[in-house]
Amino acid sequence: MLYFSTRHLINLNKFVGPLSSFSILKNTHFVSPPIPSFSLPSPPAEARFACTSAVSAVFNSRKPLFLGVRVDRTMASQSAPPQSVHDFTVKDIKGNDVDLSIYKGKVLIIVNVASECGLANTNYTELAQLYGKYKDQGLEILAFPCNQFGSQEPGTNEQIQEFACTRFKAEYPIFDKVDVNGANTVPLYKFLKSSKGSLLGDGIKWNFAKFLVDREGHVVDRYLPTTSPLSIEKDIKKLLEKA
Repeated sequence: MLYFSTRHLINLNKFVGPLSSFSILKNTHFVSPPIPSFSLPSPPAEARFACTSAVSAVFNSRKPLFLGVRVDRTMASQSAPPQSVHDFTVKDIKGNDVDLSIYKGKVLIIVNVASECGLANTNYTELAQLYGKYKDQGLEILAFPCNQFGSQEPGTNEQIQEFACTRFKAEYPIFDKVDVNGANTVPLYKFLKSSKGSLLGDGIKWNFAKFLVDREGHVVDRYLPTTSPLSIEKDIKKLLEKA
């Protein structure tokens, strides 16, 4: 293999003429001097510092810098699971949001109601009696209309409220119509059922199933639809007497 540089070619042309001539090239032997080995001098300290600073600036300017680590922001941002009834917001009979934390310090009866149910007369009457007797001691009743059992709550929210308040003198709050079972179960009822199951399964069995909740918002007991409100009075009094 021939080794030559442009400088050597230019000098050679002065003596032998253009190197495009094949006759000259074939009789000419080119030898280039050995290529000297050399090493680059180390850059001064100032240069090394400037280079390091520049690299650091590039990395620091990348926000965020991912080095094969996956940060799951969704999991990190998820709120803690609800710990009590007070962690929920529901709709009242007029569609307004109600933060159930306003009931902190109250003993609650949470019940799914239905105007046309055969259990309506007994339950509405006795719930009104309990409320009149213990509301000043800290009892609150939260009624949630539900049309999932025999379609016995078909009316509008206005009709439901008029029925409960006019016929049975209900003074406790009545909320928006909800689903308590199935795919559209409201979050509050998911929490209630998971907190206190039933011997017959977690699902609500019929209208007027009742949950008893203490002052801290924890579900203490659950009663069947056929359990009359007055029969749980002793349980209510026990919670009300707790400091």
